[in-house]
Amino acid sequence: MRPVFVAICLLLVTPITGSFWAVGSQVVMDPMLVCKKTRRLKGKLSDICRKEPALLKEISRGVQAGTRECQYQFRNRRWNCTNARRSLKKILLRDTRETGFVNAITAAGVTYAVTRACTMGDLVECSCDKMTSKGESSRAKLARSSNDRSRPIPEEGDWEWGGCGDNVNFGFKKSRDFMDAPYRKRSDIKTLVKLHNNDAGRLAVRNFMRTECKCHGLSGSCTVRTCWRKMPAFREVGNRLKDSFDGAAKVIPGNDGHSFITEGPTIKPPGRFDLVYSEDSPDFCRPNRKTGSLGTQGRQCNATSPGVEGCELLCCGRGYDTRVVKEKVNCQCRFRWCCEVTCNTCVVKKTVNTCR
Repeated sequence: MRPVFVAICLLLVTPITGSFWAVGSQVVMDPMLVCKKTRRLKGKLSDICRKEPALLKEISRGVQAGTRECQYQFRNRRWNCTNARRSLKKILLRDTRETGFVNAITAAGVTYAVTRACTMGDLVECSCDKMTSKGESSRAKLARSSNDRSRPIPEEGDWEWGGCGDNVNFGFKKSRDFMDAPYRKRSDIKTLVKLHNNDAGRLAVRNFMRTECKCHGLSGSCTVRTCWRKMPAFREVGNRLKDSFDGAAKVIPGNDGHSFITEGPTIKPPGRFDLVYSEDSPDFCRPNRKTGSLGTQGRQCNATSPGVEGCELLCCGRGYDTRVVKEKVNCQCRFRWCCEVTCNTCVVKKTVNTCR
């Protein structure tokens, strides 16, 4: 398990008080800890803890998947989604774009893991999504599906819904029950932003389902097709949320006390898929205990790249050191019949740049 999981789970279950956000990331790494004090839990979260241990296991896997994806997406940036406990705790106490991405990718990961467990038959509470349409004509099916965006329409030929699709609505609901339930009665800006970003993460899974079909007919003629829904690859979900992170909008509390609006009147109001934040991010250039920044000293950079992984940006203009290291790699590999591959070991030199 990774520290990010602990931090997020604590945020989910700590009693909502003035110190709620401060206490939320202090417990250590076992997701099952959220349920060890079930007497203090109420509502849907309590029901999950008491009655659905298998679901909790899948939620844990989903948070881990979100952690790995976060670290992949930010591997070349100043903030690299570190799992260092103190740093992450400070990040989650704020309400920056980075906080929003962590919340969104975690909600997406939980949705994804629970949905996949349904399809695989690992949860008794659900099964795969069996979309049958017996007795309907192709025209009727097309008419029905055209009003249902969650069921993409095969472009041509005779087809019917069937097979064993991904039951994403169940995963969506359980992710919301577990992650959002403690916050539903709050309307402060930080909670509103968190709930919005959680939903954006879940929608990045549910609203981008794709259709897969299998052909039926003599000699592979494909006279009829059976089609079902399937989740996108989780990397696609991460890429989509990373794009939303890059275009995230800063928001402020609305006049009604129960909503938020963009900080500037010329900024386009965020949609359901967009990420939002209410605090500016630190530059993450140097270590700062208050903000959770670990700095970039010692990080490897690319001296030839003008992008975020380039030494100029990643090292914040401080310069970088260059050294040559030797690595052993397999080379001159040959296939021997049958069935073996033999390789020599070669030593190659590699230039490594690290931020000062």
